[in-house]
Order: sequence, then structure tokens, then C-alpha cells
Amino acid sequence: QVQVVESGGGLAQTGGSLRLSCVTSISSLSLGTIAWYRQAPGKQRELVASVSQTGGRTTYADSVKGRFTISRDNAKNTVYLQMNSLQPEDTAVYYCNRISTPLRWGQGTQVTVSS
Repeated sequence: QVQVVESGGGLAQTGGSLRLSCVTSISSLSLGTIAWYRQAPGKQRELVASVSQTGGRTTYADSVKGRFTISRDNAKNTVYLQMNSLQPEDTAVYYCNRISTPLRWGQGTQVTVSS
């Protein structure tokens, strides 16, 4: 079964940075467009950013534009999310998954931003 494993979360102060990683158990290239999602307590999971198969096209939620950068290294089967200028409202569990026919969700990685 295809798996994704997220890591890199932690505690950051407002204005700080974190870099998340998502490693796939099979060729990430074969998974097509991959996205980062997040889910805050009491809220629905939302799409944060996506990156196309070869990394040439990215999309972002309005709330993170200009602060977050998604990228991928298919040679390492890894998708990254660089998060800068973190705000308390970015606090959530972050997940990655492919856009089409989502895989089994991973455990996610907790990001907590203190004010």
C-alpha cells in the first residue's frame, strides 16, 4: 500500500520558519500533482498548496501566498513545504497527499505557532 510520511513540524514563534517534508513510498513522479493540506482543531481539512508532477506549476491558498513555498524532488520521492513568516493561525496538523484519488492519509506533522 502506498504510504506518505510527513515530518518537520514543531513549535515556532510568530514570524519564524519551518520546513516540512513528505516522503512517498513509491515514485513521487508517478503520483502526479501532490498537495499539502492542513487541519486545525475543530476545522475541516483545507488545501494549502499543490505542485504539479514535475514541479513546474504551483498553487497556493490565499492565506499562505507569499509566505509558503511548495517544491518537490522526485529523485528523492519528497515534497517540501517551506513556511516563512508563520502566524498563530497556521497552527494545524499538516498532511500531504496526491490531488487525484487520494492515498491513505498519513499521520501528519503538527505545527504550532506561538504568539
